[in-house]
Amino acid sequence: MTEVLVEIADLVAVVTLNRPARRNAISAGLLTSLREVLADLDGRPDVRAIVLTGADPAFCAGLDLAELGQPGGPLSGVASSTVIGDLARPLIGAVNGPAVTGGLELALTCDLLIASERATFADTHARIGVLPGWGLTVALPEAVGLRRAREMSATGNFISARTALDWGLVNHVVPHDELLDFSRRLAADMATTDSDALEAIFASYDEGALVTGREARQIEARAHARWHSGGIDAGQVASRRDAVTRRGRSQR
Repeated sequence: MTEVLVEIADLVAVVTLNRPARRNAISAGLLTSLREVLADLDGRPDVRAIVLTGADPAFCAGLDLAELGQPGGPLSGVASSTVIGDLARPLIGAVNGPAVTGGLELALTCDLLIASERATFADTHARIGVLPGWGLTVALPEAVGLRRAREMSATGNFISARTALDWGLVNHVVPHDELLDFSRRLAADMATTDSDALEAIFASYDEGALVTGREARQIEARAHARWHSGGIDAGQVASRRDAVTRRGRSQR
């Protein structure tokens, strides 16, 4: 069975973790395939945004503990590096069910998250007796605040999709049957922006999140100077501004 499925249409790729019998737990094979698939999609001209989801009933149950416990098994080595590499294309997590521990870390690597009403989230590292290695202690407090991140890690309690929305962990909660359609539409909106400009803006977000406010403003100023060093095409900007105005009116 193919453990990572890919579907491409209208500049949007949907990537599905496909180990439903194991609740999409991360094996060495799945993680290797996921990294390869995302790296390939990130370089394709017919892909401008990516949606990552799981085969029902779960988004991802974390690392496959049965495989992780095998002496000399491949998962330990494969999982020791960053969960997925940096991507130029925006990555939307469409969380269709539980996202637990390593699965939560995988979700947190996405640029934004859309949750099905069936989604739940938990950090059970402390309950299992392992430490996060994919950036959870940075990304989780960035998303929900330090005190709530401490609560999630200290208790291992599951939070619902609605609580995740209230806490700022996810951007939207939608009915389960509408999750992929909603996520594709959002990805399609991203696909119509200037991809180079969006990549530069996201890079500023990422760099700025790790420093003080003053340093973050300096990062933005440097990015602004680099981008506009060659001047501005006034005609192109005017044309795009008119298109933005028309689009805004259509969305009222």
